[in-house]
Amino acid sequence: MASKNVIQLNELNFDAEVLSSKEPVLVDFTATWCAPCKMLSPIVDQYADETVGKVKVAKLDIDEARAISAKFGVQAVPTLMVFQGGQRTRQHTGVMRKDQLARFVSGED
Repeated sequence: MASKNVIQLNELNFDAEVLSSKEPVLVDFTATWCAPCKMLSPIVDQYADETVGKVKVAKLDIDEARAISAKFGVQAVPTLMVFQGGQRTRQHTGVMRKDQLARFVSGED
């Protein structure tokens, strides 16, 4: 079950939730048919629960938001991106452990 601390993104709320956010935003570009995405999902959910008020965590289904996925050049899933001040600052494709995810988001990777 998805965490209540993870925002479900779509083409209507992406700009407001991600690009206009005052806090850093981790976006998990995912797909329902993607096995590695299913492995990463609980890790992202747990990270969201542990970083409430510090980092906004969101998921975007690439099949439901093709224009946004294309805009940011998502060619494989899962793809994780960190946005700060409306700009993409980091990107990673593939599964990672929670400790790796924390370092990735903080820029320590």
